[in-house]
Amino acid sequence: MSPRPLVLASASPRRVELLRDAGCDFEIIVPQVEEAHDAALTPEQLTIENARRKALAGSQLRPEALVLGADTLVYVDGDPLAKPANLDEALQMVRRLSGRTHEVCTGVAFACEGKIQHTLHAITHVTFKTLTDGLIREYHSKVNPLDKAGAYGIQACTDMILDHMEGSFTNVVGLPVDEVTAALRMLQG
Repeated sequence: MSPRPLVLASASPRRVELLRDAGCDFEIIVPQVEEAHDAALTPEQLTIENARRKALAGSQLRPEALVLGADTLVYVDGDPLAKPANLDEALQMVRRLSGRTHEVCTGVAFACEGKIQHTLHAITHVTFKTLTDGLIREYHSKVNPLDKAGAYGIQACTDMILDHMEGSFTNVVGLPVDEVTAALRMLQG
């Protein structure tokens, strides 16, 4: 019996690139999903809930496939930072991260035939350099912050902002590849 086709339920170009670089063969669908925004949930619970919603919605469209849904959020002081609405909000977000350690949490869910098969999450601790407003604006002139949680993309111009990190680099980009590929091996076994 051959493994089920893999479907990524995401429009994220970073997730697409990470999965391709990992050697995965997959197709992309982008289901319309209302994401949860519940401050009472832990980072792990909230990102897994949103990943579950995406995977289940994708599974409704492709029930015969193994559908991967993911959600990444940046947390500082327990507060989630989503994608900024504009450059002023992006500046404020990165200013808040300046010189501090924050968490990046990604929840991942796999669904098939309308049921969740497996969930996982990864947390990476990221510490930024101390950044001036001028340096943040220069960074944002090189890296579009508006489509990224926390208003930064760790994979571009990294040396401008990053002091150090503990955990998965690919998690901060948007998908913990080692954990995802291990889960795929288990599920597609």
